[in-house]
Amino acid sequence: MITTETTPAARRAAIVTGGSRGIGRAVAEKLAADGLAVAVNYAGNTAAAEETVAAITAAGGTAIAVKADVADEHAVAALFDRAEAEFGGVDVVVNSAGRLALSPIADLDLGVLDAVHRTNIRGTFVVAQQAARRLRPGGSFVGFSTTIVGTQFPTYGAYAASKAAVEGLTLILARELRGRDVTVNTVAPGPTATELFLDGKTPEQVDALAKTPPLERLGTPGDIANVVAFLASPAGHWVNGQTLRANGGMA
Repeated sequence: MITTETTPAARRAAIVTGGSRGIGRAVAEKLAADGLAVAVNYAGNTAAAEETVAAITAAGGTAIAVKADVADEHAVAALFDRAEAEFGGVDVVVNSAGRLALSPIADLDLGVLDAVHRTNIRGTFVVAQQAARRLRPGGSFVGFSTTIVGTQFPTYGAYAASKAAVEGLTLILARELRGRDVTVNTVAPGPTATELFLDGKTPEQVDALAKTPPLERLGTPGDIANVVAFLASPAGHWVNGQTLRANGGMA
């Protein structure tokens, strides 16, 4: 008697930088709920990363926490090494790690400017570089920008400049990966109800910002995670080289 055995398809795996809190955590949890094994990257808050991993595993998913500074090329290479060792490869990379500083351009300390750009520009470049080298066919890289690049509110000069650089890389990298069957896109959220966004704002300021989009509410981390999950899925694989403004109808 002849028997035929089939080997299960390899599980898809993701790396989510800045995955311990806010939008990054929502993305990590959403990808895990969609069946991907997830490496939750974090910079320093071990407890938050472990909480994210615990939430994913409690829901039946697979996740590990891996510490790495996204602007350190050696640490990021080690992050990818760990994900490949644990999961057999990497199919999705979401770079949600970022830094925000608000100040009029005339008053901004240049050390703060350097710190913002180190994380947001160099960090994006370093993570994208490893993704370009290692993503498996059918994979996706998703970066993060901000709707502020379009709305250009005062005091966001350093942040908007750093995120405009991310948008500038997106289509170039997509074109450089021709023939690899790997997509590259960027998500640019509008005002989103995260701890970072709400910190330091009065209820009146939050209310005013919530009324800015035609949908008249703040976004949620889950709103953004759903967009990322679509871009990272086979259903979103025809979208490539784009910056998608997930902002409820703002500019």
